[in-house]
Amino acid sequence: MSITLSGQDQLTLRIAAWGAVSLMSAAGAAGSAHKAATNGSIALTSATGLVGHILAKAPKGVKYGKTVAELADQVLPALTASITLLKQHAPDEADNFRRTVTVAVDAAQQGRPNPTTTDMARKITEALDAA
Repeated sequence: MSITLSGQDQLTLRIAAWGAVSLMSAAGAAGSAHKAATNGSIALTSATGLVGHILAKAPKGVKYGKTVAELADQVLPALTASITLLKQHAPDEADNFRRTVTVAVDAAQQGRPNPTTTDMARKITEALDAA
């Protein structure tokens, strides 16, 4: 693998992807937040390529906040930033990252979307597309 990203860039990708799963878990809390998080996490750790190597580990020591709004304030901009930096440094990996996060979001919905998870998935997709 010839492309390397800085430690801060890797942290941004981890915050974005793992945070997206956390957002979906919070949005699906009326169902099974644990299953949503588990399914989304499996999708992230199943990624391949540079993205797969980076997302194999969840971010350590990150404080997302106490509310979903505080979590979203960190994660949604990180999603946009992740696509932007991958487009600059590893254009092929930008699509890989977007697909990986999209699959994780779909997996977190567990095939049973509800209005809350559907809206959160929309916000995540918009953040990915904003780059």
